[in-house]
Amino acid sequence: MNETHVGLLSLNNLAVQASSLANAQDAEFAIAHENGEARLAVLAPIGSPVLQKFEGTSSEQGGQMLLLGPTNANNLNALREIFDWLRPRTLGLATSAGFGDRLGLATPGHIRALQAVGGDIAPIFAQQSIREMTRTGRSAQQVMDDATWGVFGEGWRNGFGGDADHLKATADLDTCLAAGFTFYTIDPGEHVDNSAETADAATLNDLYVRLPWEKLEDSASGLLSRYQGQAVDVEGHKITFDEHTLKKAAVKYGRAVAHVTTMYRHLIQSAGSRDWELEVSVDETEQPTTHAEHLYIVKELDRLGVKWVSLAPRYIGSFEKGIDYKGDLAAFEADIAVHAAISRQFGPYKLSLHSGSDKFSIYPAAVRQTRGLVHLKTAGTSWLEALRVVAATDPALFRGIYTLARERYETDRASYHVSGTLADSPLPNVVPDSELPGLLEQLSVRQILHVTFGSVVKDQGLASRLMALLRAHPEEYTVVVARHFERHLAPFAQSGQNK
Repeated sequence: MNETHVGLLSLNNLAVQASSLANAQDAEFAIAHENGEARLAVLAPIGSPVLQKFEGTSSEQGGQMLLLGPTNANNLNALREIFDWLRPRTLGLATSAGFGDRLGLATPGHIRALQAVGGDIAPIFAQQSIREMTRTGRSAQQVMDDATWGVFGEGWRNGFGGDADHLKATADLDTCLAAGFTFYTIDPGEHVDNSAETADAATLNDLYVRLPWEKLEDSASGLLSRYQGQAVDVEGHKITFDEHTLKKAAVKYGRAVAHVTTMYRHLIQSAGSRDWELEVSVDETEQPTTHAEHLYIVKELDRLGVKWVSLAPRYIGSFEKGIDYKGDLAAFEADIAVHAAISRQFGPYKLSLHSGSDKFSIYPAAVRQTRGLVHLKTAGTSWLEALRVVAATDPALFRGIYTLARERYETDRASYHVSGTLADSPLPNVVPDSELPGLLEQLSVRQILHVTFGSVVKDQGLASRLMALLRAHPEEYTVVVARHFERHLAPFAQSGQNK
């Protein structure tokens, strides 16, 4: 076949997405738009066996066969067999970023942002937690497939990962393994005992003695003998384990360590020969992870044979959804500097920034101190950019979404870290149409819209109108997402270039 890709592009009445053009097995493949609907187009010699792999309708075009088929799971699986760059892979220690996508339409914007900033950022395009899958009614396979169609459409051939985010149960591991995810974020938050922070000596000792020592393959006396009185030098930072510090770390995180170990060993058994990597996340807890607690976690996981590629402590300051970091920037940099030193000396592994969306003020410090051993995890901010397009193109729809969000906020906010209030957000009917996009710059409005996405997508009327609008304006959505993520990625791209 002609390597200049003139075949599909030259066909009349077929709007081919040029970025998606790919050649293999004497055939040409692309995304084409027919009556406003995305279709898979395959152009191959008459009688080519490659056509038998795909679903669709075929017709003769200039001595070749053109197949137009749906962008469904079967056709995507056939493409994956031909193009290995459509299969997610592990990312290792590369500077990386995860892009949550609640609607399955944001990947093109994520890719364009990466292309614009350059550097060597390794992307995770398929990323969603089981919690968010439940709220949006999407399956793990749908999350993976939507992202992969975006990869194919934009012609991204530099590799990508798939993050099964915030997993808490072994059954969820199996579901995500079946869908092809390669990055498993274990969330043992339910097993963290925050009462250790304020417990008196007698209570703390009682909690310590009652830890699940059998699951930890350890004993109360054994742990004390290994740590008590140690002063660990970590790149010039002294981390001391007196009895209180050690017992507090063990009580707070011991059950979490046991849970991560159980999940890790299940993954080993279930994954077989497939490549995968692990992230440990203790960020969704009430109190920050101290440096001694960080060291306890990694030394105990290592003792139990757990291997991980990144870890998300609970940093000092506030990482609320949808807005910038709240806290002392100098104190944050001093804190993450020691966490980063631990990750280098006892790994190496990456530090992960969870709820990393829109935390623009801390990115430079995180990049400086981790020296590129860092993973940025973003989620709902692409949803907010979708609503920016809605506000600009269909004010009535935006008002409907905003009205429902205000009604659901007090309930939906329960599982999120937010401080926005209804009192600090304007009523939907008092804002002129021209000022609706500006609402997305207000803290409370951003958080109200951010955490109520599940309620919006479960409202069939609003959801169908929203999806129809975004599919009718794909370029507008891609442009705003790309522009927003260039701000996120630029500091990390510079880190990748300097490595």
